[in-house]
This record gives sequence, structure tokens and C-alpha cells, in this order.
Amino acid sequence: MADEEIDQDEMAAAMEAEAAGDAGEEDQDAMAAEWEAEAAGDDDEDQDALAAAWEAEGDAEDEAGDMDAGGSGERVLNQDEIDSLLGFEVDEDEDGERTGMRAIINSALVSYERLPMLEIVFDRLVRLMTTSLRNFTSDNVEVSLDSISSIRFGDYLNSIPLPAILSVFRAKEWDNYGLFTVDSNLIYSIVDVLLGGRRGTAAMRIEGRPYTTIELNLVERMIEVVLADAKAAFEPLSPVTFELDRMETNPRFAAIARPANAAILIKLRIDMEDRGGRIEMLLPYATLEPIRELLLQMFMGEKFGRDSIWEGHLATELWSTKVQIDAVLDEQQMTLGEVMKFEVGQTLLLNATSTSSVEMRCGEIPLMKGTMGRTSGNVAVRLTHSVPTPPPADDDENQDVEGAS
Repeated sequence: MADEEIDQDEMAAAMEAEAAGDAGEEDQDAMAAEWEAEAAGDDDEDQDALAAAWEAEGDAEDEAGDMDAGGSGERVLNQDEIDSLLGFEVDEDEDGERTGMRAIINSALVSYERLPMLEIVFDRLVRLMTTSLRNFTSDNVEVSLDSISSIRFGDYLNSIPLPAILSVFRAKEWDNYGLFTVDSNLIYSIVDVLLGGRRGTAAMRIEGRPYTTIELNLVERMIEVVLADAKAAFEPLSPVTFELDRMETNPRFAAIARPANAAILIKLRIDMEDRGGRIEMLLPYATLEPIRELLLQMFMGEKFGRDSIWEGHLATELWSTKVQIDAVLDEQQMTLGEVMKFEVGQTLLLNATSTSSVEMRCGEIPLMKGTMGRTSGNVAVRLTHSVPTPPPADDDENQDVEGAS
């Protein structure tokens, strides 16, 4: 019996332990569920708070945009305004005036309009080339001046349409170089005309091959004719000799100045009935520097305000002007009281003898020194040597009273 009671007690204790374990597990599960619910609620609240903050920021940005549109805040530039500021207009012509940043960047270029004599020289060149090329080709040739503009040397080299022939020439008297560019249309037209091509047919052109020796020689002869005309065009302004230095087909080998240097570009159009092309002359400003003062003239022979007739008349009158010369024997310094005591008949003693030198003055400027004498009953002075010009006198010395006789 005792054993059975012990077994029942053990079974009751085990059942209580199991019940307590089940109750603990249930409590822990309940607590875990509560924590998860609280955490989920907190996450929802945080997300709601973040969403509310984002909505508030979006509303603030919208309000700021409305303020900008109203002009009360800083306004954002659109693309058209940015292009206008930088000077890159879509519909801008090549010859149009540049504005914005492009105008500032290109402000270093000197306009050819500041050299008025250039247009006169190149108009003369057009007339001379018309006559000389007619004799050279035995054909009706018309030469016209398309434009004169300023450009950077590097930009010009990059804009040359290839294929082309570039002729580098040297100005001997100016000790610098220039450049002639002959485009392909004019090259084939000259070759066709000189070799007897038929009129009314377009010049044969074979792309993708280098120029032959015959083509180079014919173009070289034409360039020599143009250089002779350019020499004659500059002759009334300044004698100069243009010599052909070399012929190039690659622009990189025709570099005669730094890429950033400014130059003057002259575009000439040569028409031979139904054929023709363009020839361009490039002169860096460094080449024209020796005759810059001559190019600044408004007309041929201008002397920049000087009148030779008036200069000659003024020189003639100056030579015939009469001036007073004083012969100073001696000088003495006296007080004003002594001068006030002078009387008629009083004798003043001078520290000079008959052999003392006499100083010749014009006003206050000493000129010469000589000795006193007499000739033909007149008092005379024989000049012996000149006197160096003294420095200007001080104001204190000018207050002294000097007497001279």
C-alpha cells in the first residue's frame, strides 16, 4: 500500500510539472505574440511618420517651385536661355554677330575693320588677278572678293575642306610667312583649262587619289602669278617680295603660326565661264605687323594728322624770327635797400677787365662766351666757346635781386 501511494504521489507531481510546463509555454507564446503585435504597430507608426515627412517635403518643394515661378526666389534657366548666355544660337549665321561667352572668348581677335587699307589693297589685288589670270588661261576669267574676316589659325586649318593644295609663301621684307589654299574645284578647273578641256563640260574629278605632278606644277604656276599680283597690290603701300616656299596637301605640314594666333582670311572666287573654284589667302597678324601703321591709314599717303605744307611754313618762319641776345659783363648781388639808394651819376664798380669773358644770353639761357672788342666803331663780342645749359634755378634763388650792365 505504501508503494502504491508513493507511485500515485509521483504521478501527481509529474502531471503538475507537465501542466506547469504547458502553462509556461503558453504564457511565453502569448508574450511573444504581444511583442510581435507591438513591434508591427511600431513599424506601421514609423512608416506613417516617414510617409508624412516625405509628403511635407514634397509640398515644400512644390511651394518653392511656385515661388520661383512667381519671381520671388531664384529662377532656374531653361535651355534656350543657357544657349543664349553661352552664345550658341541654333539659328545663328556664320557671319552673324556673336554674343555671350563666345563673344568674350573671341574678343582677342582683332577685327580687320581696324585696318582700313586692307580692303583697298585686296580690291586692287582682285583687279590685277582678273587681268593676269585671263592672260594665264587664255579664257574669260572673273575674280571676285567674297569676304575678309578674322580667324584663329588653328580653327582655319581644321576647317579646310580636303582634298586641297596649300601653298606656303614668304614675305622677304616682312620676314614672315603667309598661306594660299586652292580648293579641289579650282584645281581641276585650272588643269582642264590649261590642258585644253572642252567648254561646257564639268571638270573630270577622281576622288581618293593624291594630286599628280602635272596638277601640282600647273597649280604652282598659277600661285606664282597670284603672288606677283599680290606684290603689285602692296607696292603703293609698302614694297614687298612674295616668294613661294613649298606646296603641301596636308594642313598639318602647312603650319606657319601657333593655333591660337589671329590671322586675316581673304576668300577669292575665280569663275571661268562654267568652271571655277575658290582660292583663300591667309595672312597672320604677325606678318602684317611691320606695316601696321600704314594699314591704319584711312587713305593712301595719310600722315596721321601731319601737314607737310604747314610744317615747312612753320620752319621757315622760325628761322626768320628775331630774338634778343644780351651780353653780360658781370653780375653782382645787392640788397633791396642798396638798390633804393641809387642816385643819378653814381658809378658802379664791376669785377671785370678788358680781357674778361662776356657771356651771351637769350633770356635766362646762356648760349656762348666770348671777348669784348670793337669793329668799325661798334662794340662787338668775339665768340670763343659754347656754354652748357645749367639746371633750372630754385625758387629761393629767383628771389635775389641781380643787377647787370
